[in-house]
Amino acid sequence: MIPVLYGIPNCDTVKKARAWLAEHGIEHRFHDFKKAGVPAAGLDAWLAAVGWEALLNRRGTAWRALPDDVKQGVLDAAGARAVMLAHASTIKRPVVEWGQGRITVGFDPSAWSSRG
Repeated sequence: MIPVLYGIPNCDTVKKARAWLAEHGIEHRFHDFKKAGVPAAGLDAWLAAVGWEALLNRRGTAWRALPDDVKQGVLDAAGARAVMLAHASTIKRPVVEWGQGRITVGFDPSAWSSRG
């Protein structure tokens, strides 16, 4: 299985991650949240693997733009899941499915180098 990188093409971190993969000759598939949406089953797997606190980006402009009642409703994985499905930009990027159940969130070149 080739890795699948999930994100938004104009995100600087996603751009760096895609460039890193290309520089290291790692074939991958890109899943654009804006065009293809957030895969519900994939989101469930990510939540199980890394937890909702690591997956939900509360520092970004997308989170800050949400109404306060929506933000205050995120108390657990179910609340976070609903927000991430409705607002893909609240997912920390990139999410990478490396295969064999290994999932990473964010771009960390040193961790990616030792992913094997």
